[in-house]
Amino acid sequence: MDGKNPRLGISLAFLCLVLLGIMPVITNSRPAALDALAFAFFLSAWQILFSLPLLLREIASDNKGIFAAHLPRRLKRRTIAIILLTGTIFGISTYVYVLAMEKAGAVSAAIAIQAYPLFAILWETLFLKRRKTALELSFTLLLIIALSYLATKGTWRIEGFSFWFAFALAIPFLWSVAHVIIKEVLDRTPITPAQVTFFRVAVSTVFLFAVLVSVSGPQAILQSLTNIHFQTFALVMGLVYYLELINWFYAVKHIDVSLASSITIPAPALTMVLAVVFLGDTIETYQMIALGIVVLSIYGLLFAGKRKREALAAKGQAV
Repeated sequence: MDGKNPRLGISLAFLCLVLLGIMPVITNSRPAALDALAFAFFLSAWQILFSLPLLLREIASDNKGIFAAHLPRRLKRRTIAIILLTGTIFGISTYVYVLAMEKAGAVSAAIAIQAYPLFAILWETLFLKRRKTALELSFTLLLIIALSYLATKGTWRIEGFSFWFAFALAIPFLWSVAHVIIKEVLDRTPITPAQVTFFRVAVSTVFLFAVLVSVSGPQAILQSLTNIHFQTFALVMGLVYYLELINWFYAVKHIDVSLASSITIPAPALTMVLAVVFLGDTIETYQMIALGIVVLSIYGLLFAGKRKREALAAKGQAV
């Protein structure tokens, strides 16, 4: 037994699908007067509190992870540097997430996040020198076309280009950069998902606090802190975001990332339904068309990647 439970992994991935679908709606349900930067900071601060019980439980058990690791000094310094860098990147992405949902709209921004495979492919090609098959390139082109269609609001004209949709693309870009960097820590140290999540949100919170103080001053923080309505939305969003993070890390411990990713792809469709019900949004035809093509493209990329891996495995066995 390798300790993996595929049924559990699939269940957790479906839970991530639901959480990802409702996060944009929670973000945009907050009163418009509540500042995006302050909201990003406080939801991150709530995440720290929600991450503490599991972290403390691990520390009290035999699974101390990185806290019990005796790392070489060089690797220890590198690990700390990576945690600080990726935490800062995730802090920026949290603010971008909140602002993009507000400006681009919950549905369009949720679809923009599905561009994550584009950036993953870019980093694999540039840094890992992994060549893409013709089928992978075809589905990549289809994904780019779909996102371009959505960015121009279905007009294909440059004057219809949405700046805020392009801004929303920074979310998957930042996530992909941070994930590539943090993979080294996951591969070379015994750090656990709970510890990764805690360090991620802790550094993000410190970074966002520094930015918020610089931009708005301490008084704005005190006002937001005593605003019960504000804190209610920040608490709920912090809880949902934390649950999505921790469930994702545990899901990919039991199933392949490709399978987990394929399960969460329809999340924007759930966002569409919830946005109509709870936000009163109107779903445009071009958004539904773009979402359909995006989903098809990503499933196609997953299929093409699987076929390439099978071909390489067969070739290796033949040799």
